[in-house]
Amino acid sequence: MSVFLDSELTDDERRDSGRFRVIPVPLERTVSYGSGTAKGPAAIIEASNELERIVAGSEPCASGIFTEPPLDCTGPLPEVMERLATRTEAATRAGRIPVTLGGEHSLSYGAVAGVARALDRPIGIVQIDAHADLRVAYQGEKHSHASVMHLLAEDGIRLAQFGVRALCAQEVESRKANGVFFRDAEELVTENTLAADLPGDFPELVYVSFDVDGLDPSQMPATGTPVPGGLGYYQALRLVEHALRGRRCVGFDVVELAPDGNPAWDFTAAQITYRLMAACL
Repeated sequence: MSVFLDSELTDDERRDSGRFRVIPVPLERTVSYGSGTAKGPAAIIEASNELERIVAGSEPCASGIFTEPPLDCTGPLPEVMERLATRTEAATRAGRIPVTLGGEHSLSYGAVAGVARALDRPIGIVQIDAHADLRVAYQGEKHSHASVMHLLAEDGIRLAQFGVRALCAQEVESRKANGVFFRDAEELVTENTLAADLPGDFPELVYVSFDVDGLDPSQMPATGTPVPGGLGYYQALRLVEHALRGRRCVGFDVVELAPDGNPAWDFTAAQITYRLMAACL
């Protein structure tokens, strides 16, 4: 079985008692443009072997990283979501931080549902994304990557979106109806914004959903739905890190990598994953 950061971990650091529980989810079912997300988790894990132990002045792997077997993504999407929810719920109940590697963005519904069940407390999502993902359904599928945040908002999960630059009228209305906090890409990029305070009543417990298409295609072209005018690498990470100040990260996912043969983009996604681990400590 492939292991995240395998080349750097000591025997003690790779035990299942580690702080971080990596869950590969090679899901590719509702992609609407480019394809390849099923290969994303394996590519991220392979690239992680080239990472250094220290990131952003800390050493997340010293807290332990355990990599689970890939999730079975066959069958109806609601069943896939429940399988994933069972995994993230178990990790959370054990005091671990689930790190879900995708795979398409629809998986966030299952990942967050499991964490929410385990904690039974209000949760907020900090989302890096080119898209709002607030459609009621897309191409007839309510579990689509384009409607995942709508499903979570329906479940009472608060949303804070950073980097969006492609959305429809239905999503504009959904933002209003669900009280979504957002700072869209044009404002963030043109003003070089690196920090934005969340509303004071935003939940203390935060789940981070990082869609790699939130980055500008010049820095992340290996994704199925690239949109120009995106966030920079450091900008996206700084926005997440600032949002987590005074709050606790209870899990995160990195989704929508569609490997195209250039290892630079796989490495970028792996580095983002490891940097987010550091932000959780």
